[in-house]
Amino acid sequence: MNDCIFCKIVKKDLPSTIEFENERLIVFRNIEPLAPVHVLVVPKKHIVNLSEIDESDKELMGEILLTIKDMAKKLGILDAFRVAVANGKMADQSVFHLHFHLTGGWKEKHNRGEDRA
Repeated sequence: MNDCIFCKIVKKDLPSTIEFENERLIVFRNIEPLAPVHVLVVPKKHIVNLSEIDESDKELMGEILLTIKDMAKKLGILDAFRVAVANGKMADQSVFHLHFHLTGGWKEKHNRGEDRA
């Protein structure tokens, strides 16, 4: 997608603070964090949202979940983190390239309503 902001980040056409990258995924800091730690886990393959995945994406989805766990450990939030994904405009999806918000790093018990992703 030519106008997709995440595709531009994947191609390095836009700057980002990359925390992890391999041939299939990129993880970068959210520019408007909702928590002390807030990264986005994004497949390099352009997939609009979870409604668009199919059987051929099964391995990729597993890799995303394992990467989320590994990133939580790397970023020091393994003991308390949240993962959120919006699916569709009515669910407040604002970038139509599948991505998972990984948030954490709270110093006190997290208030569920204050940073919904």
